[in-house]
Amino acid sequence: MSNATPPGWYADVNAPGTERWWDGAAWTGHVRSSAATAPLTVARAQRSPSPAGGGRTVRAVALTVAGLAVVAAAVTGFLVMGADYAGTRAGTAAGDSPPPPTATDGASVSAPPPDAGPQDDPAVLVDQLNGITLTVPDGWEKPEHTLDDSSTMRTAGSYTCPGDSGTFCHHGTVTVRTASGTGLTAMKALAEEDIGTAADRAYGKDLVGDSIHGGIRSQKELASGPVTVAGRTGYLVRRQVTTGKGPGGYVQSLAFPSPLGSETPVILRFAFDAGRHELPLSLMDTITRGVRPIGDATGGGVGSTVAP
Repeated sequence: MSNATPPGWYADVNAPGTERWWDGAAWTGHVRSSAATAPLTVARAQRSPSPAGGGRTVRAVALTVAGLAVVAAAVTGFLVMGADYAGTRAGTAAGDSPPPPTATDGASVSAPPPDAGPQDDPAVLVDQLNGITLTVPDGWEKPEHTLDDSSTMRTAGSYTCPGDSGTFCHHGTVTVRTASGTGLTAMKALAEEDIGTAADRAYGKDLVGDSIHGGIRSQKELASGPVTVAGRTGYLVRRQVTTGKGPGGYVQSLAFPSPLGSETPVILRFAFDAGRHELPLSLMDTITRGVRPIGDATGGGVGSTVAP
């Protein structure tokens, strides 16, 4: 719905000091540390009082505690009655705002703010879930929606895929995804496992099973090795792909630890069509150097101090 709360990080009151990822439809298992967790009213009450204000400070703390107790009781009542916690706003129906994580200790729970959202800068791709930003090259775009809901940037303009006249392709694409569904934690192993999938998605069969480039005929490894991404040690594997139709292309899987506290592995997938002067392989390296932790405008990138 148009008024649904967008994906983002929101305070998780069941784990003080942390935030949990809301994917736009449900709470996920991704968490990270939070810079500020103390309620504003308590923070004000804890300030050093003036010589004549000691009584006011004690009363402020007492009122705050009492207020929290009332809110806790109200929340408990809603849970017992099975009421839908998602708040309603003027002109919207119940359920438009996402439900908060379930409270198990009677603490007050707040739904995410309805207006929170990622940055709108067309030159920056923001992936809040994995805690990184990428610089969007000139002549590229950020699509609002993709089939697999991954953070994506791609060359502007499309063309008819050589192996499927009913499908449109892009000459260059970079996607960000969380490494999930695997027990692998070593960056080298993750990159080596993912490169086959990256090649198949770009030049084999797409998500709906269409052979968009006439199938993959062969693959040749061009490069592999460790690389520094956003200040963390990662690993990349790069291949050249020959296809049944069209010029084929180049794919790369780059795995590295997320700069978030959880350090969940992140995978960047690159796919560049061959024979495109605007898509040299060096652009893959340039994009990699431009990866930054969210909120860091200068640090990170290739060549920075490597954290373990």
